[in-house]
Amino acid sequence: MSEHMSADKVKVAVLGSGSWGTTFANVVADAADLAGRSGEGPTVEVVLWGRRASVVDAINDSAQNPEYFPGVLLNAGLRATTDPAEALVEARVVVLAVPSQSLRANLAVWKEHIPSDAVVVSLMKGVELGTLMRMSQVIAEALEFPEERIAVVSGPNLAGEIAERQPATAVVACPHEETAVFLQGLFKSAYFRPYTSTDLVGVEIGGAMKNVIGLAVGVAEGMGFGDNTKASLITRGLAETTRLAVTLGADEHTLSGLAGMGDLVATCSSPLSRNRTFGEKLGAGKTLEQVIAETSQTAEGVKSSESILELGWAHGVDMPITESVVKMMHHDLSPAQALAQFMSRSTKPERYGV
Repeated sequence: MSEHMSADKVKVAVLGSGSWGTTFANVVADAADLAGRSGEGPTVEVVLWGRRASVVDAINDSAQNPEYFPGVLLNAGLRATTDPAEALVEARVVVLAVPSQSLRANLAVWKEHIPSDAVVVSLMKGVELGTLMRMSQVIAEALEFPEERIAVVSGPNLAGEIAERQPATAVVACPHEETAVFLQGLFKSAYFRPYTSTDLVGVEIGGAMKNVIGLAVGVAEGMGFGDNTKASLITRGLAETTRLAVTLGADEHTLSGLAGMGDLVATCSSPLSRNRTFGEKLGAGKTLEQVIAETSQTAEGVKSSESILELGWAHGVDMPITESVVKMMHHDLSPAQALAQFMSRSTKPERYGV
């Protein structure tokens, strides 16, 4: 924990003013207000960094991010800046909310400004291309931080609903339980309830895999298939996720919780999910190029599906749904062909590979 800030004051810097970064910064600001009214916890300052001046100005001038949440009022105490050094100076907690494949490049720029004793929190859900690293591993390597000061927040967290302050839950995972509990206290608001876990691997793999399965379910939806098909993909997708996570050292029970099944259900069932919506357009007959051109926000599963499949293969894990998604996204396999390949696989016991 920071030595240059007193125990009764915490600065939280959120880097990334997209939909989830903005929403999470607002959650922390609302949580700070709630704690302030109850007289519990430290005084918390929340600063949001954004690349675009128009977004930052809107947040500072009108407490809104009209690009992502028109008409939604943010916490009046939330401050934004385009200067990463300003956001990061004396930050005790640094929250990262950028696309997973751009994380390493961003950290190279931000490293000199991130306090060496800060706690770094990842909101990202992906596996890095090339290195096959989870986001916490990228952070540890790029910043040379120990694992007890790296945490992950994941769960059924559709940003649009949480921005409107609808009730939601999440998991704060860190191998160092004391750090997870500290962050839990900072992030708990009237509508956002975080739980803690020390299973960083399980929480991260659950978050990364749900994007891939969400794409597959979206494709099925776009092709006009019903609930039996989608339920099958969700359930077998969870089995695939669990196989990979357990092989990497996770607790299989993590995958039946909020960061596993919870996130998977939200992603696969909601039209607010970027990955499900992306897959739905593909399944309806649009080309990959057409869907990419129409999509303004990052669908993490499109790129991360490749690295996740490579990670599974490197550890001998059978990942048929992920393999089908990769072939659709990157090797010109049509949705109809992908379905035929999946359904023609050899029969197996329901529980295998774990």
